[in-house]
Amino acid sequence: MVGDQCYIVGGTLLLGSLLGLLFYSVLRQGRKNGKKGEKGVNETRGPEILSPRKSGSGPADVIIVGAGVAGSALAHTLGKDGRRVHVIERDLTQPDRIVGELLQPGGYLKLIELGLEDCVEEIDAQRVFGYALFKDGKNTRLSYPLEKFDADVSGRSFHHGRFIQRMRQKATTLPNVRMEQGTVTSLIEENGSIKGVHYKTQSGQEVDAYAPLTIVCDGCFSNLRRSLCKPKVDIPSHFVGLILENCQLPYSNHGHVILADPSPILFYPISSTEVRCLVDVPGQKLPSIGGGEMANYLKTAVAPQ
Repeated sequence: MVGDQCYIVGGTLLLGSLLGLLFYSVLRQGRKNGKKGEKGVNETRGPEILSPRKSGSGPADVIIVGAGVAGSALAHTLGKDGRRVHVIERDLTQPDRIVGELLQPGGYLKLIELGLEDCVEEIDAQRVFGYALFKDGKNTRLSYPLEKFDADVSGRSFHHGRFIQRMRQKATTLPNVRMEQGTVTSLIEENGSIKGVHYKTQSGQEVDAYAPLTIVCDGCFSNLRRSLCKPKVDIPSHFVGLILENCQLPYSNHGHVILADPSPILFYPISSTEVRCLVDVPGQKLPSIGGGEMANYLKTAVAPQ
């Protein structure tokens, strides 16, 4: 029986990485010379696990825990398929995070496939056409192989929170998608099957919600993950994020990777006036910010490179 199960999904867009360049050529077979919105683009349907129902009031067909990238996209897709979707998100205010700020061209093609491409509009997103690499005083530029795609197809970089809010708004335009702020504290399990969730509403009321399918995609800090599996988490380093204002990068509309010692430093635009700098700081423990250790590390070890 497929119903009464719970799936856990990672809820973050991958930061632009060089590995994307290696695999991107595969995508070229998926959408060549097509136009955004034309009939040749297949519409992605939700999992064939439940019979679609008409929109309106009534119990949910699916409960989704988390309204990040995965949760919002899934809610929109299932909602378009006619299912009643109840999304429970801990905080519906605009998030301020440094993850998922650079969407690869393949990710943009997937947005088109899902009908979500307008979520990168009206947020001052910047087009990205490739990467520039820097090492030992030398540099080179690597461009995405976009020659056979529409002119609109490229990477996009943006404020993560603005993108998330657009995706949430898109999902809630569907009458059968209900998005609620609340904190899911536990899964409701009966005879080895997940029946729903127990959560606390924004007003503090404790509520049980039931559905044939519960999908958990509330990110890497999920408090439900341990009840579903026993992950072994290794933290070899941390990313430290800075925003540089009115800073001109050597290559416009490109991500920049400095192969520094001991680890990479990244730069990419997130708006028309802002550049994100990401510094990989090795070790399981971050240098103290309050004590000045972080500032000293950035000034003495990172800035000279």
